[in-house]
Amino acid sequence: MVDVSDKKATKREAQASAFVRMPAEVLRALPDNPKGDPLEVARFAGISAAKRTSDLIPMCHPLPLSFVDVTTRVCENGVAIASRVHTTANTGVEMEALVAASIAALTVYDMCKALDKGIMVERIQLEKKSGGKSGPYVRKPGNKKSRTASKRR
Repeated sequence: MVDVSDKKATKREAQASAFVRMPAEVLRALPDNPKGDPLEVARFAGISAAKRTSDLIPMCHPLPLSFVDVTTRVCENGVAIASRVHTTANTGVEMEALVAASIAALTVYDMCKALDKGIMVERIQLEKKSGGKSGPYVRKPGNKKSRTASKRR
């Protein structure tokens, strides 16, 4: 692990997203899933996963999370997932946000795979982050990446 003991504890936030692509017939069947509501189970799974990120990713620091939220939205071609994580710590929460979105997406897949094995988890990505020495980051639509921070020191 990287030594972050000299870093200042500041408020840090991150947002991530994922997309679960599936056919219209699977989307229509979401409310009738015999395992329960895939969107609500995915939301809970993502929140739980964010809290366990350091157990899943070997070099991640365990962080005291002050807020985790995962939302799901049914779209024409699938389910859009968004996560948001906050902490006051000496390292960022990008991995926690990415893990939350990833696990929520995998949960939707798991709960719907009986209907179609071809469901795809796509576009797991950091959308935004703030706090810390490297400054803010915001993904711009259509761009692979975009940094809106001042020069790195």
